Amino acid sequence: MTVFFVAITVFLLVRVLPGDPARVIAGVLASEQEVARLRERLGLNEPIWKQGVIFVGDLIQGDLGTSARTSNSVTTEIAARFPATLRLALASTVLAVLIGVPLGTLAATKAGRWPDLVASTVVLFGISMPVYWLGLMLILVFSIRLRWLPAAGSEGLLSLVLPSVTLAFFSMAFIARITRSSMLEVLHQDYVRTAVAKGARPAAVVWRHALRNALAPVITVIGLQFGELLGGAILTETVFAWPGLGRLLVDSIFARDYPVVQGLVIFFSLLFALVNLAVDLVYGLIDPRVRYG
Repeated sequence: MTVFFVAITVFLLVRVLPGDPARVIAGVLASEQEVARLRERLGLNEPIWKQGVIFVGDLIQGDLGTSARTSNSVTTEIAARFPATLRLALASTVLAVLIGVPLGTLAATKAGRWPDLVASTVVLFGISMPVYWLGLMLILVFSIRLRWLPAAGSEGLLSLVLPSVTLAFFSMAFIARITRSSMLEVLHQDYVRTAVAKGARPAAVVWRHALRNALAPVITVIGLQFGELLGGAILTETVFAWPGLGRLLVDSIFARDYPVVQGLVIFFSLLFALVNLAVDLVYGLIDPRVRYG
């Protein structure tokens, strides 16, 4: 139902944009006859209610339409770009989790001391830093000055480093902040005090007793961040010329390619719903207090 509501909303929104999409797609040098033929092929001559009926009918059959720019099916366009976005999202999320969770745990266990201050400063910097600015600075330092890494494209693993670090920085800071907050709450629970009183090693208390019970909100944040990245990191993919879904969305919006824009938004909403479902299922694995009937 959520995906259907999103589909109807994006259908209406793309049609209230000013300008003639047929003229934009055909180009300024195209004749009126060519524009008219393109408008008829896209179904733009029909009343909006009829366009909506056709759109919903095709959507129910799993048909997202045909790209007005390339004449390929929208499904084909998405399938061609999705692997690049998936690689970038996975790399960024793994990097953010590997740094963010230990950083937040360290800040919570050393609350009020210098490690907490350093971690909080890094988190503040990460949350406040504009993604496009960080990406440009990384390109300037590691691609132009040092010539260690490619500045753009998706050829090989080295080209994945800069965009994944750029994306991971914000996610890492967000995950670290939530981890610290959740850990501070859990560390004051009775079962943690009991484990300490029994003589359990500090590392065991933190990682086995406290962290596992503090992971529920952290898992939620990780899932949300991963879902957003799967939806296409538009700024990062644009800065690094990464051939993913985010860049495809930007190109399609400027070209007024209705079918691709609609198909991408529907695909994004479906991915986000599936990620949220997966997060709910993971709760049962990490928290013994959660039971699903």
